[in-house]
Amino acid sequence: MSIKENRFRTFYAGLGLVLLLALTQTVSPQTGSATISRAQNPSVQSIPNGAKMKFKGVVITRDNDNFTIRDRNRTDYQVLLTDRTSIKTYGGFLRSGKSYPVTDILRGLIVEVEGRGDSQGQLVADKVRFNDSDMHAAITADTRVSPVEVNQERMSGQMDELYAIAAEARKTVAEVNERVSALDDYDVKETVAVTFRVNSAVLTPEARQQLDDFAAKALSGRAYMLEVAGHTDSTGGEAKNFRLSRERADVVVQYLAVNHKIPLRRFVTPMGYGKTEAVADNSTVAGRAQNRRVEVKMILNRGMSQQTSAVQP
Repeated sequence: MSIKENRFRTFYAGLGLVLLLALTQTVSPQTGSATISRAQNPSVQSIPNGAKMKFKGVVITRDNDNFTIRDRNRTDYQVLLTDRTSIKTYGGFLRSGKSYPVTDILRGLIVEVEGRGDSQGQLVADKVRFNDSDMHAAITADTRVSPVEVNQERMSGQMDELYAIAAEARKTVAEVNERVSALDDYDVKETVAVTFRVNSAVLTPEARQQLDDFAAKALSGRAYMLEVAGHTDSTGGEAKNFRLSRERADVVVQYLAVNHKIPLRRFVTPMGYGKTEAVADNSTVAGRAQNRRVEVKMILNRGMSQQTSAVQP
């Protein structure tokens, strides 16, 4: 795709969310200003306790682990995310899709939700699915575009019948593209490396203390993710080392989740690298000891970090 085509695609993705946000607005013919219409803001539909439901719609509000979705019939539902909620894109390698953290669900994202109702009338989500292109469009528009003029005009569409408004980007297309480019960039805020004994995936007392200190810092942060990578020294067979490195990564995740109540949705899928990423000389005892390790990094999406900084006074 050429640079020019990419810029036009990004601009119209931003315009899409502007139109989505305009769903709850009408134009006052006397003043020309946008006002909230009660007819376009229906109450949230209660879901029967235990009822299994699956529907598709647009995310219109977000509040911690809850969000509100509006379907094509303009009915709103309250959705609750838990540690067991699977949040992924459609398809992907082996049709597994790409996993996303709960913090990446934004207003304007088109999602398909499956789950059961609870006693509060919410849908407790088991699965949340969406297109990767819709995710990038939602983030781009949410961070760079704002409506400046509103005119009432109905648009027909497949799912999102919209009231069209005239809008313009507050920032240039170049700035929007720069923000999109930062979506795959992460800043490392904290890091710790704990080591293991030979052929062991058991945490030592020293390792536990290191993880306790790291968890205290992580729990004071917001919108963070934890990347956990296990490693071994060069002794032993390749298959054994890959298995052992993954076991070491898993035991660190378990310790942080159980002992410090860090939600599982904060963890990137743990990975075991075997002996492939040594940090020291495997020909020495001291070097091999350093290589028998698990590295834990607290990372923050650079785009999310910029968004958080922008809203602070």
